[in-house]
Amino acid sequence: MALSINGVLCTLTVLILWRAEELVEACSCAPVHPQQAFCNADVVIRAKVVGEKEVDTGNDIYGNPIKRIQYEVKQIKMFKGPDQDIEAIFTSPVSAVCGVTLDTSGKKEYLISGKVEAGGKMHVTLCDYITPWESMSPTQKKSLTQRYQMGCDCKIVRCPSLPCAISAPEECLWTDLMIEKQVHGRQANHYTCIKRADGSCSWYRGVTPPKKEFLDIEDP
Repeated sequence: MALSINGVLCTLTVLILWRAEELVEACSCAPVHPQQAFCNADVVIRAKVVGEKEVDTGNDIYGNPIKRIQYEVKQIKMFKGPDQDIEAIFTSPVSAVCGVTLDTSGKKEYLISGKVEAGGKMHVTLCDYITPWESMSPTQKKSLTQRYQMGCDCKIVRCPSLPCAISAPEECLWTDLMIEKQVHGRQANHYTCIKRADGSCSWYRGVTPPKKEFLDIEDP
């Protein structure tokens, strides 16, 4: 009997560990260039998080309450979104289902991008572009108002392996992960993919916004 109980306990331990590992890996997000994240988002704001509480947002198909975290935010600037200020954002309660954890002291500024749900609520996940404001490069900060939107008709394509190349003129090839082995490399920090006068797209880096008929002479 002792052997049988030990066997059951061993099986349960394996199942628990397997389930825990499955939950940890449940949220998987492909890396994206900050410009692509901006273009994909419904809302992009600079804000401080000043409060947090768990709320019920309805019931699932079995009648169980759906829990979410509601972060109260103080919006500093809106770069993309509705006319009214965002006062709260919602996320899942655990990271296993892509829930986001933010500093609620009100001392830290974030760039927060997310989607708008029915009812106008802003929802964020680990797959959205959310980063401390101070960690962003000067070029990224300026591009939020002057450049990223200019390239939303373009497509930034991640290089999966070398050699790689674009397959259409509307694409810009993002090579940070392959060449620099990091998401926040030179292209992510300093370059914008912008549509040119001939309809093609190309990387641009400059102090001022590009002219309508710019020539791309600074390929990364």
